[in-house]
Amino acid sequence: MAEAIRLGRMTDTMEEGFLAELNVKAGDKIKSGDTIAEVETDKATLPLESYFNGTILHVAAKKGDTLKIGDLIAIIGKEGEDYSALLVKTEAESPKSEVKANNKVEVQQVVTNPEPITNTDSRVKASPLARMIAKEKGIELSNVKGTGEEGRITKKDLESADGGGGGMPAFTGKEGSRDVRVSQMRKTIAKRLLESKNGAPHFYLTMDINMDNAVSIRTQLNNVLPAKVSFNDIVIKAVAIALRQNPNVNCSWLGDTIRYYDHIHIGMAVAVEDGLLVPVIKFADGKTVQQISVEAKALAAKAGSKKLLPAEMEGNTFTISNLGMFGIEEFTAIINPPDACILAIGAIRQEPSAVNGEIKIASKMKVTLSCDHRVVDGATGAKFLQSLKNVLENPVSVLL
Repeated sequence: MAEAIRLGRMTDTMEEGFLAELNVKAGDKIKSGDTIAEVETDKATLPLESYFNGTILHVAAKKGDTLKIGDLIAIIGKEGEDYSALLVKTEAESPKSEVKANNKVEVQQVVTNPEPITNTDSRVKASPLARMIAKEKGIELSNVKGTGEEGRITKKDLESADGGGGGMPAFTGKEGSRDVRVSQMRKTIAKRLLESKNGAPHFYLTMDINMDNAVSIRTQLNNVLPAKVSFNDIVIKAVAIALRQNPNVNCSWLGDTIRYYDHIHIGMAVAVEDGLLVPVIKFADGKTVQQISVEAKALAAKAGSKKLLPAEMEGNTFTISNLGMFGIEEFTAIINPPDACILAIGAIRQEPSAVNGEIKIASKMKVTLSCDHRVVDGATGAKFLQSLKNVLENPVSVLL
């Protein structure tokens, strides 16, 4: 008896399928397990297999077709068998769908009234995806009870199946998710950073800085100052000095004009529960490291408790983002508008280094400058990093 091979639903999201390859033509002899076609799905290209023996009597689809669920692919039966009645019935039940060019989706084979099958993998009714999973897990399909239509074995039937022969049971997990309302803070962050990344042509400059002297002076400062100084405080002061030496970096792109600032207000990125806040250390170049330390700690505490005033988050002319305390050695940051640059600070790490012809262990720190290429060129950014490197590697005269 002639049988119709149609497209069926292979995945939960499948609505139509793309026929990447068609391996049969009318008159071909087919046996169970032979690949009829290659089907491109939304997850993979899978083989479309025959479930019974016979001759291809009619091919309704062609390579490159995009077909809907239920569309006819081919008719198989005994050679010379009259299949016209089946063809008429098929077209009445499942009208031909339009072929959509360049729309790649996945396909599944569905057969009606298959021949009785024997207890072997090649004759067991199973989807192509189920056969692939079974092969990977070493599972004999004949030992698996199918829960699909007419006892067909599906992916779910194999999720907890044992491979047999003493194989280990497959782990079955439970899928889950949760949706969290996007806070106004997160919406604002997303909007501003998207505008910055898409609007400002970013480029990046990375430099390695020897922090041996900075480590030493921090120890000395913390031995005499009432308020402990962090490396971030030292970096803020050093950046302010480098900006004073390189004023072309301390600026903003305004479209028709470029604004160069005479003052130096440094924003410092602070992670909070709902995202990121950037309080501003104003006139940082005129403050001592101790003053910067006290102010930075106070602003960070207010940020954590969401008590920052708008005026405390405005006016930045340059921003620093420090992930070194999390062990991050190097990263790139998105420019914080209206700044033209942002400096990403990595962790201080110990590594071998050549010093005066000898190999010694040195404290190194990577910094990466993100620049808006509309206003800051490569040479300008590089000179700023050179100045910063000089300040941090020789900090005694400028950080006290």
